[in-house]
Amino acid sequence: MTWKVMIDGYSKSGYLRNADNLRDILTLYNEMRCSDVCPSQNILSLILQCCASFCVTPLGKTLHCQIFKSNFNYDVVLQTGLLDFYAKVGDLSSAKRVFDEMSHRDVVANNAMISALSKHGFVKDAQNLFDSMQDKNSVTWNSMITCYYKIGDIDSARLIFDCNPIKDVVSWNAMIDAYCKVGNLSCAEELFDRVGEVKNSITWNTMIAGFVQCKEFRRALRSFEHMQTERVKPTEVTMVSLLSACAHLGALDMGEWIHGYINKNKLRIDAVLGNALIDMYSKCGSIAAALDVFHKLHVKNIYCWNSVIVGLAMHGYGNEAIDYFLSMEKEGINPDGVTFVGLLCACCHSGLISAGRNYFSQMQSVYGVEPGIEHFGCMVDLLGRSGLLVEALELITIMPLKPNAVVWGSLLRSCHLHKDPELGEQVTQRLLELDPKDGGNYVFLSNLYASLSRWKDVDRCRKLMIESGVQKVPGCSSIELDNAVHEFVAGDSSHPQFPQINVFLVDIAKKLKDQGYEPDTGSVLHDIYDEEKETSVSYHSERIAVAFGLMSTPPGKQIRVIKNLRTCNDCHTAIKFISKIYKRDIIMRDRNRFHHFRNGLCSCKDYW
Repeated sequence: MTWKVMIDGYSKSGYLRNADNLRDILTLYNEMRCSDVCPSQNILSLILQCCASFCVTPLGKTLHCQIFKSNFNYDVVLQTGLLDFYAKVGDLSSAKRVFDEMSHRDVVANNAMISALSKHGFVKDAQNLFDSMQDKNSVTWNSMITCYYKIGDIDSARLIFDCNPIKDVVSWNAMIDAYCKVGNLSCAEELFDRVGEVKNSITWNTMIAGFVQCKEFRRALRSFEHMQTERVKPTEVTMVSLLSACAHLGALDMGEWIHGYINKNKLRIDAVLGNALIDMYSKCGSIAAALDVFHKLHVKNIYCWNSVIVGLAMHGYGNEAIDYFLSMEKEGINPDGVTFVGLLCACCHSGLISAGRNYFSQMQSVYGVEPGIEHFGCMVDLLGRSGLLVEALELITIMPLKPNAVVWGSLLRSCHLHKDPELGEQVTQRLLELDPKDGGNYVFLSNLYASLSRWKDVDRCRKLMIESGVQKVPGCSSIELDNAVHEFVAGDSSHPQFPQINVFLVDIAKKLKDQGYEPDTGSVLHDIYDEEKETSVSYHSERIAVAFGLMSTPPGKQIRVIKNLRTCNDCHTAIKFISKIYKRDIIMRDRNRFHHFRNGLCSCKDYW
């Protein structure tokens, strides 16, 4: 009786939800067996649930034998538990055998089999079983909705949903999630608005996560405001989605507010939420806060370590990223592919050629991680930035994977950086074969010709862009002030405060000239397909955002700008001057990395 009470107590307390506590219950069970105490059906069912939840395959199979020897093999609850166990550990054939041998199949057993078939992609079999069932409950209907939307068949999922006579909140949530997963926000919102009073925190979380997945980050934040208005209590899952939205927007103030909300409401900061905080702070330019969160975490998983390493790499702290990698090894955490992307990027942004080569060569031989296309891309970038263009090209030639546009694009940027038009033309030809509609390839080649004053080639390249019908996506920069994000497009005067911004830009230009700054007119062509409306480099989007930040904040306040493209050489130089003239720290995140401008210098050391 004591064994049953203890094991049952663990179950009811929720103790077994944590995988770290699994050992306790299994130890207790083994002690029970060693004491020649025969487990009851309830205890066998509970242990079987543990094996299914945490995929403890050997013990689960042992339990199957024990159930058979104990003449419990006709117990419907245990048979259903075995079916669920085999499905979750990936042994569908054993799950089917258990199902076929069941003496009585109730709705729970049928639901478990539908879920098993769905998980392994046997949709037709799942549908046949569903059609044959006389009694269906909400779980049955919801399992079929999930079955179809997981293979992308949204129409069939919606048909099941519409035919469901016993819709519950799980049904609505599943269908909303299905639409979000395929990017159909209009249908998701239509259902969200129809849910009515049964709408719960999961419904809100699903919609907010859908906005984030579809890159509608501001709508995610607005949805959270509505959630609060409706007095629905957010969960840790809500916070993870909101922090992701803040990370993409670079909305540090809002991210800090959310962090404060988490602490005030005593939400549990586990490894998942902690990782979201680390990622948010890193991408919003506050690497110190990211590290503070990391060090305060009680449990750190591989994702937390990776976020710190990648964050340090983005900010140009290459040696520090390597130090954290070494600490991660000491903690017994095995690196994965993302870890090495972070390491190689760290070496690339900090010019650590030798370290980058060593880690790349050790990936498979020492750590058992097979290099992917992204790792080869990092190495091509590292070698190319360092001027080793021939070696970078050789690596592309011998790599076992087919080089994609990202790999060739890294080499093209290096050709521009080191002014090698001949190799640049070869690389551009490769890129145009892969993606003839990517205007960025023409832009880099144009800039390369412009830097060498080869204006006829510049004109030829621009005409080729027009003839190819290249899609032009405007580059933009954003800045967050008072929890509002302001966006600026180069040469755009639509912002309500643009007249004042323009006056301030003229004042900046005068002060820059007084300090000896000379515009790099070649960089006007840098983002020609994004910012072709510019009349001069003074109206690049990042320059407008910085000017708006300077005029809208008190002296000494840090300015943070997010740009969706690589910043041009001229703006980089100008912002270094501006940081010194106005005595401001300016942090800018462009497509490649973070730049910390202070007193006329940049953390990238002009290496980006």
